[in-house]
Amino acid sequence: MKKNKLGRSELLVSEIGFGCMSIGTEENKAIRLLHEALDLGINLLDTADLYDAGRNEELVGKAIRSRRSEVVLATKVGNRRVPGQEGWAWDASKGYILSAVKDSLRRLGTDYIDLYQLHGGTLDDPIEETIEAFEQLKREGVIRYYGISSIRPNVVREYVSRSNIASVMSQYSILDRRPEEGILPLLEANGIGLIARGPVASGMLAEECEGKLAKGYLGYTETELRDFRSGIKKAADRPLTETALRYPLANPAVACVLAGASTSEQLSANAASASRSPLSSAELADIRSAVPANVYAQHR
Repeated sequence: MKKNKLGRSELLVSEIGFGCMSIGTEENKAIRLLHEALDLGINLLDTADLYDAGRNEELVGKAIRSRRSEVVLATKVGNRRVPGQEGWAWDASKGYILSAVKDSLRRLGTDYIDLYQLHGGTLDDPIEETIEAFEQLKREGVIRYYGISSIRPNVVREYVSRSNIASVMSQYSILDRRPEEGILPLLEANGIGLIARGPVASGMLAEECEGKLAKGYLGYTETELRDFRSGIKKAADRPLTETALRYPLANPAVACVLAGASTSEQLSANAASASRSPLSSAELADIRSAVPANVYAQHR
């Protein structure tokens, strides 16, 4: 599988990454899926301390224990469980990040994280303090690089201008082309790689999606989504999921497309898309004609 540099970092990541949130909590199945991913050439494994209250990190750690050198390990921080309260609280403070990384390292069974990402972010955060935490962890060798996972362009711009982030993880698909408005050009100009998540748009661009379209997506109605799917299929004579996975990779700022999988068949199909030819200029033009570009309404 082709590997791309993640921005200006030294990390080489597979074009298709594995969003580990989809592996479930059954240990044998989860470990088998993760080993299959590595065998298929997928080396970016993305997890978070938030997923299954840390269980996801534990499963990823068990799976990679004997294969750590093959993995670009990415996890996230910022969501804090408060004793006595339901759910999670947001905490981007330096103290919390320096504490939380120790728990992630323990669960992952490793002494370093390749890519440590802020799992969200707002303009009300102590941004300089947050950056200081990541920079300190980098100096100490606890993390190799850091990034931010955010769909808020105003937050992304702050970190681009004030920090040394290697990457931005953001939702990007044929049905959500908002990053094209300004974020992707900004990242490309600054040597920062985009990790595109949600390429199949919550299943709206999966081969089988009956039952999902009625829920709508980003304000699009079921009728609009059906029309879009038809237009995409006419624009590119490929399996729909393959088109969906390859679309973000057409942008030079995108280093990796993050796809989830809960079965071996899904995982193999995701990996196979990396062996196909890139979308042609004609295919891209026809896809963009079939699906209008949406723009950010908030957090501009």
